[in-house]
Amino acid sequence: MRLLVVLAFLSFTSCYETERHCKNFKTGKFYSEVLINGELFKSSFNRTETLQIEVYNNKTDSSKLRWINDCEVIFKTINPKNRAEKKDIHLKILTTTDSSYTYEYSYVGETKKQKGVAYKAN
Repeated sequence: MRLLVVLAFLSFTSCYETERHCKNFKTGKFYSEVLINGELFKSSFNRTETLQIEVYNNKTDSSKLRWINDCEVIFKTINPKNRAEKKDIHLKILTTTDSSYTYEYSYVGETKKQKGVAYKAN
């Protein structure tokens, strides 16, 4: 009997997928927080369908955007200043709320991923 209860529970929960409303975050003004090696990094950015302009440490960077689907995008730095900035970045929205989203990102082709949270700015 116990096995039937466990199997029923697993069959109902295995089909559950977090609902994401990624379209709500494709454009607008945002700020982001990323924790890397215990240090918190903050930035702010404006995003259109095809362009993102980000300010971090009083420096402005611009990237072209190529949306793979509503929840995944590739960033290509417009004027890279070094080899690292020439690498494209893949960002995937994992979860959303009404005013924020959790995401993971990495350089295209690399497996090491970082996570962060972005918030809609008013």
